[in-house]
Amino acid sequence: MTIPQEAGDLLIPLARTAVRRAVGVPTEADPTIPAWADEPGAAFVTLHLGGRLRGCIGSLSAYRPLVDDVRGNARAAALDDPRFRPVTPDEIDHVDLEVSVLSRPEPLTFSSEADLVAQLRPHVDGLLLEAPGHRGTYLPQVWEQLPDPADFLRSLKTKARLHQDWWGEDVRVSRYTVTAWEERAR
Repeated sequence: MTIPQEAGDLLIPLARTAVRRAVGVPTEADPTIPAWADEPGAAFVTLHLGGRLRGCIGSLSAYRPLVDDVRGNARAAALDDPRFRPVTPDEIDHVDLEVSVLSRPEPLTFSSEADLVAQLRPHVDGLLLEAPGHRGTYLPQVWEQLPDPADFLRSLKTKARLHQDWWGEDVRVSRYTVTAWEERAR
């Protein structure tokens, strides 16, 4: 799917409207949806409040129309992120919102953890780490907090509920990129 540069002009308001509806705040009707937004797409919606993460939910693969993925993940980020209590109507006008549309994950081939770390592209790659019974992902935006590739991977292993020093032959890692748009609360 090719996403137009101005896609944020549609996706951000759709996500904002979905969050407002989810918390029971009246909203206007959605705009007309262009054909590209009805194609399958995978997106993450991230909410921040006062500069701190307030919710983040997304899809790693395109299994529904992008417009539905953005709406669904916006609602879920507001109400269902298990790390946070649901967003309240009083907070909604103070929440900053970001929509990230993901490329298709690309499996990486590596001979060791050091080889994998050497292949990582800071500030470009989002990573999906999978091991039997464990899975975790970081969007490329996480490089802002973890700029060292080895630290990035160690932290991702912890997020996947693995020990940060763990390494196994059955680990799988894929990378993806994102196109992201942000909206600051009004």
